Amino acid sequence: MTALPHTDSTELLNGDQYLSLHLLETFTTALPVRDENGMPKAFRYGGDLRTMITSQARRRAERAFSRTRANGGQGALAGYTMGIRTREWAKQTATALTDLHGWSPVRALVSSKALLEGVGLKFGSKPTTQNLTQVLLFAPEDAGRVIAAYVDGNTDSVDPWINEYLQAKEVQAAAEATKKQKAAAARKAKKGGTAVPGTDSGDTGTDNDEIESLPKLPREIREAVLTALAPRDAIDIALYGRFLAEIADSPNVDGAIQTGHAFTVHAAEHIDDFYAAADDAKLHRKEHALDFLDVTEDTGGGAGMTGYQSLITGTFYRHATLDRYKIRLNLLAAGMKPDEVQTAAAAAEHEFVEAFTNAIPHAKKNTTASTGVLPKLVLAFSGGRPFNYAGAFEKSIDETTDGPASLAAADRLLQQHALVLRKRTDVSPARVLTYDLDVQALVDRHVDAGTLPGTEADNTKELTGP
Repeated sequence: MTALPHTDSTELLNGDQYLSLHLLETFTTALPVRDENGMPKAFRYGGDLRTMITSQARRRAERAFSRTRANGGQGALAGYTMGIRTREWAKQTATALTDLHGWSPVRALVSSKALLEGVGLKFGSKPTTQNLTQVLLFAPEDAGRVIAAYVDGNTDSVDPWINEYLQAKEVQAAAEATKKQKAAAARKAKKGGTAVPGTDSGDTGTDNDEIESLPKLPREIREAVLTALAPRDAIDIALYGRFLAEIADSPNVDGAIQTGHAFTVHAAEHIDDFYAAADDAKLHRKEHALDFLDVTEDTGGGAGMTGYQSLITGTFYRHATLDRYKIRLNLLAAGMKPDEVQTAAAAAEHEFVEAFTNAIPHAKKNTTASTGVLPKLVLAFSGGRPFNYAGAFEKSIDETTDGPASLAAADRLLQQHALVLRKRTDVSPARVLTYDLDVQALVDRHVDAGTLPGTEADNTKELTGP
């Protein structure tokens, strides 16, 4: 691998390698993430049950936030390639073949599936999943278009293999069907105490070796498809990483971002909210004295549906770390030129901070308006290792004695960093950003007293330092 520029590696290994971000945010009667039963996620910590927002939900919200901005020409990553995680790569490739190269939809989809199967991906067996890969694949957004362009430009070599592959697949399917039929007949005969020719001792008459194997994808074609699906210069893949076990020779990426689960700094507060969904037609009849037309007994008033939904309220602590050295290594490994890496890595860092600060999971966003929440406090600093301050909230905040949870948590977080800063040399002073009136007053008091463990930031760009 190409080495990083000397100044980059030296500076990053001298204490600035990791950017640690810590954030406090308060949700009121919301449900940003839920379990399979529609309930808030929770765990026990410090003797109290805490509400949790999983790191997976946070990371996906951040990725989608940054991709939308970049594709819209906004933010630090505008103009860079971004990735997309989906099971629809056959559809994406087929759409490109149809729309950009004039292929028929049937030929395009069949060819796309064959090529992806040829590199090792498997598809679902149900009518609703037969055109979807069994696993999600995180790849550059233009991967389908890149594969389509290669296929359309190399039909002389691609089409013969696809035809051979499809014919062999038909033969294989027929052989497997015959094997299953013989196996079923053998089981039935065994129950009845009779013998079936060709199935002695449980032999179905068709061994796996007798089923025709599928032709391997020629190396040149395989390399072209894998190159299209490789991370390449997709910045968010370099940031968040990917793992694809189904294709052994496809490059995986160890992400540069570590994300912790967010949790409440106090004991969990959940409510079961009763709701009633109105039936507009029924209410119209009642309002116009036409409800005598309802011949069946109705005791539900204007409700057409009732139920309960679980909601949470609380102040959450969350944490993430960016490995500045790793993001540069990932970009180099993806093929980016060394003189472009520094600019791209700096842009990735700024966008990561922006997404960490502003992205919110979208669950129930229309009925709770939770995506409008602004952080109570953001704390950012550099260090020679990651620093997770979750332990500062092992003792939960009790609002009856400690005051408002968000204010008490902000003060505790500032004091925690002041303590670490006083006792370690591998950590920098913090940059502190708030959008909250009460927390701003707290920060001002620390500034006046000379106890703020760093400097105040006025925007997200200042959180990454000079």
